Amino acid sequence: GVDLELFGCVYSPAKRRGPVPGKIGQTRKANEALDQTPPAIHQSQMQLNQNGGSMDELISQQQRQILLQQAQQQPTNQLFSNAWNPALGDRRNDLNQVSYMQMSAQHANQFGDGTSEPLTRKPRQEHGVDNLQNVSRTVIEHLPLLKSSNSDGNRLRSYYAICLDDLFCLPPIPSDDDFLSRLPRGTMGLPKYEQMALQACRFAELALGALINNQLNLAMELSNATVMSLRECTDEPLYSSTTLELARAYMLLGLFRSFRGDMARYFKYRRICLRHLSKLDKCEGIDNLLAAISFHDSWAYMMHNASDANLPDAHEMPPIGCGSGSDSTDPATKEKYGVSTCASRIASDPNNQNWIQGPPPVFLNNEAPAISRCLDALACAVRSCCDQANQRFDDIAREGNNAELQGASCGISLTTAAVTANENELCSRNMILSAFTLLQHHEIASATRKSQSMHILISAMDAFLEGGDEDEPGGFTDSQIQSLLAVCNAAVEKPLILHQGGPTYHMVTNAAIMLCHLLNGLHSNRMSGLKDNGEMEAALFEEILDTLLAVRKLLNIHRRKLPVRLRCHGIPRPNLALLAGTKPGNDPECTSIFSSSGQLIDLGDTLMCGCRGCQGFVLMACSPCVAAERALAAKRNIEADAYMEDAMNEGGNSVGWNTDLLDVGDFDVEDDALLSVLSKVISQ
Repeated sequence: GVDLELFGCVYSPAKRRGPVPGKIGQTRKANEALDQTPPAIHQSQMQLNQNGGSMDELISQQQRQILLQQAQQQPTNQLFSNAWNPALGDRRNDLNQVSYMQMSAQHANQFGDGTSEPLTRKPRQEHGVDNLQNVSRTVIEHLPLLKSSNSDGNRLRSYYAICLDDLFCLPPIPSDDDFLSRLPRGTMGLPKYEQMALQACRFAELALGALINNQLNLAMELSNATVMSLRECTDEPLYSSTTLELARAYMLLGLFRSFRGDMARYFKYRRICLRHLSKLDKCEGIDNLLAAISFHDSWAYMMHNASDANLPDAHEMPPIGCGSGSDSTDPATKEKYGVSTCASRIASDPNNQNWIQGPPPVFLNNEAPAISRCLDALACAVRSCCDQANQRFDDIAREGNNAELQGASCGISLTTAAVTANENELCSRNMILSAFTLLQHHEIASATRKSQSMHILISAMDAFLEGGDEDEPGGFTDSQIQSLLAVCNAAVEKPLILHQGGPTYHMVTNAAIMLCHLLNGLHSNRMSGLKDNGEMEAALFEEILDTLLAVRKLLNIHRRKLPVRLRCHGIPRPNLALLAGTKPGNDPECTSIFSSSGQLIDLGDTLMCGCRGCQGFVLMACSPCVAAERALAAKRNIEADAYMEDAMNEGGNSVGWNTDLLDVGDFDVEDDALLSVLSKVISQ
């Protein structure tokens, strides 16, 4: 007898349970619209799940051809073929999320990941991956990043372009439609093999961009997606353009591994890249790729002190193939320098199996792009300077009869022999001048913006190679001071250049070390009273000090992100307590006053790099005995820190300086599986 209005209940249609009248038929039709798979495949899949057998046991060859023709008429078979086409808009995401799992389970055994291929194309699955569904899930998760309309993917690609592509100047990765236009006429749709090769290149660029942006987890996932895509391309490609893109993908993947300190996989991927390049001769972009490899090889050349004995597991690396085609090298060039400038010969040269050495082949090729010749000239100059530093340390070891320091001797390298035989053309100083001239020609001919990365490298090498002047402040010439300040200020304005390939980070660090020597020289002159403490010299001192403090902070931040073996010098902090007084102003009597004792920057506290070429910058003012002792101490400290880092990595723990780098997970397993498949293919 209680009135219902007293309860205050409100009945809403939204709370109603059960089917809505008039909506049952629409729901069924919507489900049918999503599932457009031929009924025959549904029935075969049900039998497959019940019996646990393979599709080959359930469907005859004739039935399989019928199912394949039916599936090719469906729109869902273009899952990967239009992944790079922005014209599809959001239809890509809808198709990926709604139909992917259904399509993978039903069509994996017939046509891989749902990619439509011509019936006349021979399937390449004898060396492929067994679990195609897992491969597709890894790739499909990050596939939207490859769209040109995806803001996250564009941001990662911009990091790659600013840091790496600004230096390497590789040609852009072609779109699917552009690549299809290069294939022979009559090719219906982009084949799966070519799709995966292009996809691997795009994922590799994004992985490097994420690593530069310090998104380590995303970088490792994108690197894994690159590996998964490359595992679909383990056979020999049919088209030369595909070979170049595969070589680019392996080169970028090796570059990613080298940034992580995994030099063993870097050298393996590098050899696979050269193996693909050895099958090409004249191809657009191949000289750019070879120059990029040469420049990054100069960094590996430095870090291993030009010694093959320091390389990791050289016996496990795949061999480089033989060159194909005729040698188009200029006979005069080949006779004078004893090297071929043909791309396939460069890639297949046994002397280049670990790093490109000897005469710079791309630089000597007059038909190569000017920017590629410039980069190869810089690489040759770096190798030559590294050889000179190794020779000085070998002389110190012999004088002091130091067996441990002398044990790393590499003798006369191929680069040193080439420079000695052609000193007027290939000496480091002339190579830098040639590189600057080529860079000017490139900027004038292409009418592009100024390549800041190239100018930084040329300025740094110019300052390193120029002799000092005892009459100038601090023992440096005016042009040296300007070049050193330009390099360090550019690093402060654009910190991302520290992530570039090659020895850019080490060059900036050594430029900062030379500023330390300059400050110590200025400080010593003022303390001794030999020179008048003019206002201009005081202003120069404060400008250099401000620059050093800024670049030192950036270098220390970047250094902590790197593995122990890849770190350059840890620059000590200036002893600002030695400075007293006021800043110079307009008053000529107002000058900086220095204390009467002590060294402003004690470079004896420097945490030195393991590279001999870099150690020479720190030990400029040391006697040979002191230099030998400090070089050995630095070597032992690096080995101890690296051993502790490896132990922490194996134990799954983390250390304060390298927490993120050690959290790798199981990503290395996929790389090892890819390398294992490739080794089997190469051996056959």
